[in-house]
Amino acid sequence: MEIETKILLAQQLNEQMAPLSLVGRISLIGEKFPKAVFTTSLGLEDQVVTWAIAAIAQQTRSIRIATLRTGRLFLTTVKLLAKTKKHFALDIIEYAPDANELKDYLKKYSLNGFYESKQARLACCFVRKIAPLKRALSGADAWVTGLRKEQSVNRSNIVFAQYDSEYNLIKLNPLADLSLAELTKIISENNIPINPLHKKNYPSIGCEPCTRAIKQGEDERAGRWWWEKDDKRECGLHLPQSAPSPISIQHSET
Repeated sequence: MEIETKILLAQQLNEQMAPLSLVGRISLIGEKFPKAVFTTSLGLEDQVVTWAIAAIAQQTRSIRIATLRTGRLFLTTVKLLAKTKKHFALDIIEYAPDANELKDYLKKYSLNGFYESKQARLACCFVRKIAPLKRALSGADAWVTGLRKEQSVNRSNIVFAQYDSEYNLIKLNPLADLSLAELTKIISENNIPINPLHKKNYPSIGCEPCTRAIKQGEDERAGRWWWEKDDKRECGLHLPQSAPSPISIQHSET
């Protein structure tokens, strides 16, 4: 499919998805994209999307689900992954960092060197998240996410569907217009398993060393990489990459 065609399709999907329920949006994605991949971090948003995928699993083609096992996740997240697979009877494919890339990163920056500079932190995110994501999306025709406008300033312009030039596929955000209150209602009404940290003021949960509880009045993602002052900080998963890696890592030959 040509780029222009994908852009036009994304525009059409924006209009089609807007009036639909979440399950309706997921059903539409399943019908339109035979190779769609949903990437989950097991957060509130992603658990709700997983629930919706399970709801349409018997009605249309399945949406493949993938997750990034960074090696620094909270134990509660790891336990939730196993619980989620069992609860929804769905396969969730796990992608870990490349062993050689991780070894080279640790040699250059050390285990917790990401606290020392933004360059080191982005390098860690690249090795543990972005590089595995590229493998997870290999061969996909659409990327489904749990992004919402309400999450942060950096995500306020999110739409339901857009062409992603980084991965040359259509990126779909079926939760784009949902509020945290609406998510919580869906979770409660459908007995969706969630990370117990959410009840301790962790609305957004990533790697353990890079996540703290938020304070009253802070936005939902304020607890991520809190030591950095940039209000628009991200790991890079949902930002264009100007180069194959934000740092120069010499991969091992062995």
